[in-house]
Amino acid sequence: MRHSSIARSLFGLLTILGVFTNAKAQDATPSLNIVTTAVPFLRISPDARAGGMGEVGIATVPDAGSSFWNLAKTPFAKTRSALGFTYTPWLKDLGLNDVYLLCASGYHQVDELNSLSMSIRYFSLGSIQFTDYSGNELQKSNPREYGIDLGYSRKLGDKIGLGVALRYINSSLANGEIGGNVYKAGTSVAGDISFYKHAPRESGEGVSWGITLSNLGAKIGYTNDALNKDYIPANLGLGIAYTAVPDESNRITFAMDINRLLVPTPPLAVDASTNPNTNVDSINSVNLTAYRSKSVVNSLFSSFGDAGGMGNEFKKLQFSIGAEYLYNEQFALRAGYFYEDVTQGNRKYFTLGAGLKYNVIGINISYLVPSGAGVTRNPLSNTLRFGLTFDLDGGASSTASSSGLGN
Repeated sequence: MRHSSIARSLFGLLTILGVFTNAKAQDATPSLNIVTTAVPFLRISPDARAGGMGEVGIATVPDAGSSFWNLAKTPFAKTRSALGFTYTPWLKDLGLNDVYLLCASGYHQVDELNSLSMSIRYFSLGSIQFTDYSGNELQKSNPREYGIDLGYSRKLGDKIGLGVALRYINSSLANGEIGGNVYKAGTSVAGDISFYKHAPRESGEGVSWGITLSNLGAKIGYTNDALNKDYIPANLGLGIAYTAVPDESNRITFAMDINRLLVPTPPLAVDASTNPNTNVDSINSVNLTAYRSKSVVNSLFSSFGDAGGMGNEFKKLQFSIGAEYLYNEQFALRAGYFYEDVTQGNRKYFTLGAGLKYNVIGINISYLVPSGAGVTRNPLSNTLRFGLTFDLDGGASSTASSSGLGN
């Protein structure tokens, strides 16, 4: 088996599990040029609270899962320390039981200004049978990926926070010799920078907003070939949230996040049927080499002008809107909607969620409802995900941000 065959198989595995396109939309729009990356598990909503709100989390009330969304929020949490755990079944609608995402996160406020955090994401891709071009079985593999984060955040004022995080990424899709080629686990190191403006008044009512730059780091590869490496999902996120407090027992939050990958658009392949007098293979090879050889810094900036016009650049944006109703700091109902343009994957879905807190323990669930009359396929369609939080301050705080419903 040729080296390129295995490489395409490995990256195709990530694409199938991480970037889910509408088959009918592809037929209707043959010029699709979707921006894809390695380790797409870093883009999966990692906690049940945000999962029930259409995947919004940049400017919502700080909680145990804040390190996944905006680390700068943690100094403003009313609970000094918190832990959260979430289990997300993956492709459950297809009857798979060995594909899932496990997440754990937590923070501790060292003092009134400084906070430390840590989080872990572990993604199991089940069991994969590798084959050659003829369909002959080669070997089985149990691919898995994980990311470990360490973060620090600090208040820069009464209402402004800044956070930084360092992330180690390990992606083991195949190991050892396959078809005469040696493969290894891909590794990378990345960082996050986040900003948060905490605007609500003492009652909790008001507007908050934030900006995040996440997964800024080195490309990742699965062989010793320095040129055969893929971009990780560097992302720019903007979020805003408004909280209304009608009375002491009721609290309603409306939020919106806008996200955009800071990854260059891959070159469109030249079609031999429409270019009979050109060396199509040579042109495609040169274009792909130029795409892969960009430095990380260069790719971040070039991603803003390589889609062919402002209209196409706008189509790279992903929109999430969500709402949360909280009653008596103990019971929460949530709903949201996620939108992605057809040219970038066509993921569109509604989400529902609920949360319950008893003493120091909070339980959250979320459910994804596919839109598009069942046409758009999503690996979380008709799937419940579960979250568990622990308020390490013993539930002493009386504000929404320490309600234990946050993860």
